[in-house]
Amino acid sequence: MKVSVLERQIFDFLGYQWAPILANFIHIIIVILGLFGTIQYRPRYITGYAVWLILWVTWNVFVICFYLEAGDLSKETDLILTFNISMHRSWWMENGPGCTVTSVTPAPDWAPEDHRYITVSGCFLEYQYIEVAHSSLQIFLALAGFIYACYVVKCITEEEDSFDFIGGFDSYGYQGPQKTSHLQLQPMYMSK
Repeated sequence: MKVSVLERQIFDFLGYQWAPILANFIHIIIVILGLFGTIQYRPRYITGYAVWLILWVTWNVFVICFYLEAGDLSKETDLILTFNISMHRSWWMENGPGCTVTSVTPAPDWAPEDHRYITVSGCFLEYQYIEVAHSSLQIFLALAGFIYACYVVKCITEEEDSFDFIGGFDSYGYQGPQKTSHLQLQPMYMSK
C-alpha cells in the first residue's frame, strides 16, 4: 500500500496538485502509525488507521468523481486540486502513454506569460482514466487494509481478554489456596 501511495505522491508533485499531495502525505503518516500499532499491539493506533481508511476511500471516490466530471465537478477547475495557486493539471495529461505534446505559437492573449500553451494528442489512454485507475487501486487497497485492521484489533482485544492472571479467573476451575486464620510461618534454611 505504501509503495502505491509513494508512486502517486511523486506524480502529484510533478503535476503540482497540492490537495492530493497533502492527502497523500497524511495517508503516509497514518499508514506508518497503523504499522507501528500493529507491531506494538496498540489497538487504538490500528483503530485510528481504520477510521482514516474510511476518509481515504471517501477522498478517492471524490477524485474519481472529479476526473469523470460527475455532477457539477469539472476537471478543468483550478481551485479544487491546486487550491487555486497554480494552473497545473495532472502530470499524466502531458506525459501519458503515447501522448504527443505540441506547443502552440503564438499563445493566446489570456495565457500567462510564464506558461507554455500546448495541445496534447495521440494518447493511448486519457489522463483522467489513469487518475481514476490510481484512485480505484487506492480504494481496493484501503478496503483490504480496513478488513485487516479490524481483524488485528479483534485478535489483540481477544488476546487481552483471554489473559489469565495467576490465581485469577480461568476456565479450568482452579481454586487458589484458601486463607486460613492460623497462618504458620516456617523458617527457611539456605545452604552455601
